[in-house]
Amino acid sequence: MNIHPTAVVSEKALLHESVLVGAFSVIEEGVTIGAGTTVATHVRISGPTSIGENNTIDSFAALGGAPQDISYSGEPTKLHIGNENLIREYASLHRGTVKGGGKTLIGNGCLVMAYAHIGHDCILEDHVIIVNAAHLSGHTEVGSWATVGGLTGTHQFSRIGTFAFIGGGSAVSKDVPPYAIVTGERGQMRISGLNKVGLRRNGMDRKTISKIDAAYRILFHSPKLLHEQALDKVEQELGECLEVVELLTFIRNSKRGVVKRVKKS
Repeated sequence: MNIHPTAVVSEKALLHESVLVGAFSVIEEGVTIGAGTTVATHVRISGPTSIGENNTIDSFAALGGAPQDISYSGEPTKLHIGNENLIREYASLHRGTVKGGGKTLIGNGCLVMAYAHIGHDCILEDHVIIVNAAHLSGHTEVGSWATVGGLTGTHQFSRIGTFAFIGGGSAVSKDVPPYAIVTGERGQMRISGLNKVGLRRNGMDRKTISKIDAAYRILFHSPKLLHEQALDKVEQELGECLEVVELLTFIRNSKRGVVKRVKKS
């Protein structure tokens, strides 16, 4: 009753009885879809793909396609999508590769806008927003509550920290620290400030925001301190704040290097 007669659903796909499937959509073998999820018209979902509960997948989205990686040779890698996500028109989300762990992972409550692309082996944590026509290359990791602006592209293996905000039309080639507002073309990207609005909107108290701000001033506005000296100073002075510890851990674990502050003219 919930599947349009023109839709093609494999007998080997597992759909909860409450799933809605629109006209001309194709759901292939190896796909699992949880309760309350809506698949609009003209959607293609390939397997192995698992989709959780209460998701909305809009028209012409393509989910679970083979990774765009020349090393891929037909292995049964996966795409996993959590609960309460909204995936808009023409978005494409690909499965993982064996060398990348075999899974592309989408958390809960994410918004993937029209024409956005999530490449193989990407990891999106909860409440991430990927704006129109933003493209995440393979192995990109995006922390919870981060926003990737429209027409932005990321280099493979880039990391974007929690609550980071990337301006539209940017090119991410280094790691973006948590809580930062960044923008710029490839090789020109710089931190322009702290995402205080995003932090306040999501209930972070002023005292914690103030400590993060103080950490940023030491890390990115202390030209006389070497990189490790700045990290050590922040740890000594603000290490009791869990959010600051997360920032320090992110920077210390960076393999690509992190985006720096705007240089004053």
